[in-house]
Amino acid sequence: MNERIVALDVGDRRIGIAVSDPLGITAQPIETYTRVGYGPDTHRIAQLAQQYDTNRILCGLPLNMDGTQGFQTQKVREFAAKLEEAGLTVEFYDERMTTVLAEDALLEADMRRENRKKKVDMVAAVMILQSYLDAQAAKSAAVQEDEEEPEDDSILEMEDEDGQVIRFRLSATIAYAGETYVLLSCEEAAGGFEQGESLIMLSTTDSEGESCYQSLEDEALIEAVYEAYLKQTGGA
Repeated sequence: MNERIVALDVGDRRIGIAVSDPLGITAQPIETYTRVGYGPDTHRIAQLAQQYDTNRILCGLPLNMDGTQGFQTQKVREFAAKLEEAGLTVEFYDERMTTVLAEDALLEADMRRENRKKKVDMVAAVMILQSYLDAQAAKSAAVQEDEEEPEDDSILEMEDEDGQVIRFRLSATIAYAGETYVLLSCEEAAGGFEQGESLIMLSTTDSEGESCYQSLEDEALIEAVYEAYLKQTGGA
């Protein structure tokens, strides 16, 4: 079970408040709180955090439309500092357009103007929190996908004399005259190699016993190994 998050849409007169479900999937409205002062306001948020067994607070950050911070942004940060002094952990999330979207949603619900005024901040808090939860879920899914993606052991990276990295695909291993050779195919044009160009190298070990590949200069040997490869694959 994830720790719940209490989300705030902080205004000068009211604070819209929402909370995540125990699994951190959906945002649920709590209330629209009418502000009294820093002390009582902080106490109310701390009280709600305790009620939902969390110390995580998400504050909507009212950035300007160009992404810069203005006077209202600073006021939200000042209130957030009071919450942190009360022992709460505060995160921020871009809330641009959420109040407008919340107002539109209430209009579509055909809610009377006086009721919209009471609800809009709470709905905005729900939208801020839901957007945050969706973004976190997408990020977790992307990380998991990267972690689960198997590493392609057939791709090798080598540096040429100029330090340029060239990617090769290991196409085959070839046994010839008591040695093991590899047939490599260049994945992309680089370092003087054309894409798809083949290369035969000796599979060996370095002075520290680590596996490595050694270039072949003997054209007759290269041809002999290639012939062995063709026999191995039934191509000869």
